[in-house]
Amino acid sequence: GQTIFIEPISIVEANNDIRLLESKEQEEIERIIAELCSDCGQYADILEENYKICAELNLYFAKANLASKMNASLPEITDDGIINLKKARHPLIAKNKAVPINISIGETYQTLIITGANTGGKTVALKTAGLLCAMTMCGLLIPVSDGSKISVFDKILVDIGDSQSIEQNLSTFSSHTNKVIEILDTADVSSLVLLDELGSGTDPVEGAALAVSVIESLMNQGAKIIATTHYQELKLFAIENPKAENASCEFDIQTLKPTYKLTVGSPGQSNAFAISESLGMPKYIIEKAKSLVSEENSRLETVIGKLESARTELEKQLETARKLKAEAEENAEKIRKELETLEKSKADELEKARVQAMSIIEATKAESNELIDELEQLRKEKEKKNFSDNVSAMKSKSRQSFNKMYDTANPVSKKNLNENYVLPRKLKRGDTVYIPELDRNGIISGEPDGSEFVYVQLGVMRTKMNISKLRLVESQKVTYANKPVKKSAKIGGKIERRGTMELDIRGCACDEGIHEVDSFIDSAVLSNIQTVTIIHGKGTGLLRQAVRQHLKNHRAVKTFRPGVYGEGEDGVTIVTLK
Repeated sequence: GQTIFIEPISIVEANNDIRLLESKEQEEIERIIAELCSDCGQYADILEENYKICAELNLYFAKANLASKMNASLPEITDDGIINLKKARHPLIAKNKAVPINISIGETYQTLIITGANTGGKTVALKTAGLLCAMTMCGLLIPVSDGSKISVFDKILVDIGDSQSIEQNLSTFSSHTNKVIEILDTADVSSLVLLDELGSGTDPVEGAALAVSVIESLMNQGAKIIATTHYQELKLFAIENPKAENASCEFDIQTLKPTYKLTVGSPGQSNAFAISESLGMPKYIIEKAKSLVSEENSRLETVIGKLESARTELEKQLETARKLKAEAEENAEKIRKELETLEKSKADELEKARVQAMSIIEATKAESNELIDELEQLRKEKEKKNFSDNVSAMKSKSRQSFNKMYDTANPVSKKNLNENYVLPRKLKRGDTVYIPELDRNGIISGEPDGSEFVYVQLGVMRTKMNISKLRLVESQKVTYANKPVKKSAKIGGKIERRGTMELDIRGCACDEGIHEVDSFIDSAVLSNIQTVTIIHGKGTGLLRQAVRQHLKNHRAVKTFRPGVYGEGEDGVTIVTLK
């Protein structure tokens, strides 16, 4: 039954060679490793430093990636014990599922008592505050909105969860008590204490009294405390103590579901009866339980319920007011921008108008200077034989210059209004015309001078306009002294030789009227006429005053007087010549 190993003699030598080669291979490996270690040893300090840098960079990248996934931000970090977290989220709950809450403590109060229904989010709020403080102390960004503030504490002391143990002979109450005792021995001014369901697991009356005593002792030690409870005594303690504040986790009594929103400043209801009834508890048991509740507790729950309803309504109104305010501010900003735009446009338009006015003034000044020079030249050539021809040429040129200046100074923008319109007949003095550019009617106050321009009376204003811009209104005639206006000669004013000589200059400008009066008087003197009548109309009185002022200094006028009844009264001037 024995096994005998037989090695042929021919193989012995080959096996010995293999073992020898394996030994040499191992020796070579050890030599290479030793050589490599020797080479690396020369750079040991550098490699060790690079390793530490890589590890630190890896930590930074890990923090940054975590902050990006949580949509975290950097709060204001202090060491004064003040916590003010805005829209804080539990870091282990997905950001699209977590309900943001606002938690504040340490500024006006040092203890926050959180109450509310079971499964309403009290413990989650407690853990959120503790975890965000710990993350900040570890150098991590935390999931809160901008404007949040958090403090660094030396110790974060926590009693959350049930640590009962059969092996250690610990009940729920015993395990909580051991932790609370440890916290009481450790807590100080730079401590944050988080207590979940303080005083639970024993007689409610004794547990509530013990909870109030523990919180008062921790407050005397200067610790910042956040505690959750269902005890009415702790709610009353937070109401009566100025250094404590109530907070509640909202519960929708209509749907019997929590909203997970934390409201600071208002105690919450446990809603045990409503939750039990929704889970199928018989109604008669619920009614019996309600009758067993003390009248004082019942009144407190009723008051809390009314306060909660009022607070919810006020929050809705506040949200509406905020939206209206935001809309008003947005509209005010739009109006402000529009006003700025209008002011800027106004300034630009004024600048354009100023530049345009300056250019018109300069052009008019140049034309006026040229006319003055030509008039001076005519005065010097008065004794020459061709003086009359020069005067006629000068008048024509003057009209053209004035027409050009009228076109330059006309502020009315050119409009393409029925350019194909053709006058049914030639315009004459007294015709009523419609001016499309101004959307109003006017009266022809002078005969066309052959240069496509005519004077038009627009109320008290008299202007010279291009005939192409006028539309004849056939149905209206102008009368003077209840008599149709007589057809007068050209605006040059030819004199008709009659027993009494008349000159009608109504509608003329002052300077043009005076020029016609001079020509008229010269012709009357040559015809040996003693008395003439100048019809200037009443109107604004400017033309009448200009004519009479000119007659005072005229060398051919002996006397003049206003017309009397039957002659035209103040609308005419009777002139006696020398």
